[in-house]
Amino acid sequence: MNLTSGLILIGIIIIVLALTALLMAKQYRKVGPNEVLIISGGRKRAVVAPDGTKTKVGYRYRLGGGTFVLPFIETVDTLPMEAITTTIKTPEVLTNGGVPIMAEAVAQIKIYSSDHSIRLAAEQFLGLGKEGIKSVAETVLEGKMREVMGTMTVEEIYKARHQFSANVTQAAQSDFSRMGLNMMSFALKDISDTHGYLNALGKPQISAAKRDAVIAEAETEKEATIKSSEARKEGEIARLAAEALIAKAQWENEAKKAESQVDVNQKKAKADFAYEIERSRLSQDIKREEGKVKFIEKQEAIKIEELEIARKEKELNSNVIKPADARKYQMKAEAEAEEFRIQSEARGKADALKLEGIAEAEKTKHMGLAEAESMLKKAQAWDKYNQAAILEMYLKMLPELAKSVSEPLSKVDKIVVVSGDKNLGTTKITSQVGEILAQMPDVVESLTGVDLKKYLKKKLDSEDKDQKEE
Repeated sequence: MNLTSGLILIGIIIIVLALTALLMAKQYRKVGPNEVLIISGGRKRAVVAPDGTKTKVGYRYRLGGGTFVLPFIETVDTLPMEAITTTIKTPEVLTNGGVPIMAEAVAQIKIYSSDHSIRLAAEQFLGLGKEGIKSVAETVLEGKMREVMGTMTVEEIYKARHQFSANVTQAAQSDFSRMGLNMMSFALKDISDTHGYLNALGKPQISAAKRDAVIAEAETEKEATIKSSEARKEGEIARLAAEALIAKAQWENEAKKAESQVDVNQKKAKADFAYEIERSRLSQDIKREEGKVKFIEKQEAIKIEELEIARKEKELNSNVIKPADARKYQMKAEAEAEEFRIQSEARGKADALKLEGIAEAEKTKHMGLAEAESMLKKAQAWDKYNQAAILEMYLKMLPELAKSVSEPLSKVDKIVVVSGDKNLGTTKITSQVGEILAQMPDVVESLTGVDLKKYLKKKLDSEDKDQKEE
């Protein structure tokens, strides 16, 4: 009975100790380095503020690590110490220039790690968590952003975002310090408006950027073209230089081969000569003659090599230079022949035209002379006409003249003659024809200036005198 009671007592003690240990373990609270344990209750402790004032508070805190919490006396809460990212968006706010814009910013805030800041944050944010801190920070920052936007123009905010961020940070820091908060960073993310002011503000810069881009592209293309041309030029120069070096190396190689061949021939000749001397000691003259022969052979070998070089030079002249000269002379001769042909044809045509003109002139001259001679003979014959001949010629012409005068009347179907005298109308027509014939000498005199009456009278009178004298 005593043993059983002892075992029961021991078991009870063990259970009590286990429960005590479990309770003690449960009351030991631990947090990471990004949290603060705020233990409330227990005795009050005096704390010193930064301004030197002392205040008694009924809590204590542990930044990271762990601590034992008295059961039934102390309570535990946690306060986040990590950075909290918050986004702030403002409605349309009038700037200093009176232009309404909207702004969006991003800020990083956290509880400062000093004793005073932790106590201030605990007094204001304990139990609210990160969302409570974030909400308060957003409210404060939105107000400060509106405040700073009212003091700056749109252009200043657009061009100097860092200055805007610095102004907001400076304006909000005093409020955050009273809450135990610290703003680690603040950045203006975007600004916008519903009236198109920002778009109009950026158009000159966009146009200038496009213009600069086009100019830069053109300059790049120009530089690329220039460098490409220079590279091609350098490549062509290098190729020509390499070809020249190759040609020079080939020529030097051929020259060295020729020199080597000469040395070989000389050594061979010397060996042969020595062999002949050693083998033919009987006749010094023969040896001397053989030496001369060998020397001549060496000279001939040198001459052959020189002739080969000259042959190659002549081959170059005949294959390259001479054909080019021949083509040049051929083209020159053809040009001169063509020029001579054109000049000959021109001279031939000129001579032909000249001869044709001379022939035409001679023809005209002979025709004129023939006509003149004919007229002269006619005049001489006319002078020789006697009275009977002239009268005969004149009388022969009268019927033709009468025919010509009366020919129009033959084509008239009917003639009506009205006359007041007693003569017949037909006799009047014939008398008019006779009158026309009688007017012929006057007509000839009026047209030509020749007085036929006077000429015939003079001619007939002179012939009468001649006949009387005979």
